[in-house]
Amino acid sequence: MWPETTVTKPVVAVTGATGFLGRHLIRALAQDGWTPRVLVRRDPVHPLWRDIELEVVAGDLRTPGALERLCRGADVVIHVAGLIKAASLEGFNAVNRDGARAAALAAKAAGARFILVSSLAAREPYLSNYAASKRAGEDAVLEALPQALIVRPPAIYGPGDTETLALFELAAKSPFLPVLSPDSRIAMIHVQDAAAKLVDYCKRHSAGVVELSDVRRSGYTWAEIMRAAGVAMGRRPSLVRVPDAAIRAAGALADAWSSATKTPLVFGSGKARELIHADWTLSSAPMAEGVPSVFGLTDGFQNTVDWYRAEGWLPKNIAA
Repeated sequence: MWPETTVTKPVVAVTGATGFLGRHLIRALAQDGWTPRVLVRRDPVHPLWRDIELEVVAGDLRTPGALERLCRGADVVIHVAGLIKAASLEGFNAVNRDGARAAALAAKAAGARFILVSSLAAREPYLSNYAASKRAGEDAVLEALPQALIVRPPAIYGPGDTETLALFELAAKSPFLPVLSPDSRIAMIHVQDAAAKLVDYCKRHSAGVVELSDVRRSGYTWAEIMRAAGVAMGRRPSLVRVPDAAIRAAGALADAWSSATKTPLVFGSGKARELIHADWTLSSAPMAEGVPSVFGLTDGFQNTVDWYRAEGWLPKNIAA
């Protein structure tokens, strides 16, 4: 009788694993045959991970030795962790630039391939402190590790997303939905598609910068996004054009409130400039290798709403 042999699965080390994208990424990695290793402050407990065997490293990006322990023996390191609100550019850079650099250096020391999950906003660093910090993170990573892969996802939505939930709640209750400039186009991607693409990149020795999108690389108009949200909720609210000046004014007011209360907000003048930027598409970007997206906007929104309803985040019987 032959002795039993143990098959060792390749290890992917992940920062930001407990975030929205990170949770789906861990599940997708496990389903694809990888061993996910996560950097977390406390024991991770999440329904998506019930049947997944994880390796856990205690700590965060600033814990001495934590990144070294996370990356040791890993085949690939995926840096997903990032900051979406801060009081200043320095606050953003402390995580989005310096954290990315530290993770890249730890991966380099461990001999692991490195993938940085950045943002499509990094393409336009002048728009906001967030965008500038994401570009600074990309530059820092490529300086430390020129063979790294930089992945820029656009707006990500899907099951478990608390940000997009507000849009569907509004679509369920309001007879009107706001739209911005009719000339703007926005790339989108369902979280499961984003996770699947990242898993696929773990198998490739790609380097440089790639941009992600769903099945429509040319993006969507604000009207298409709002109509799709209404359809997913079984309603057809009217669309109301919001002038760019109103978005700028709202951003300035948010900045004033944030400064007065010393409370960082996601929305402010920088985010307002991102919202009214005309081109968040991939039309001019080279086609990236990898698995194709499954979801478009309509079926992706419906999949998301079905999950919200199943989990009790939205009522199950919304009147049309």
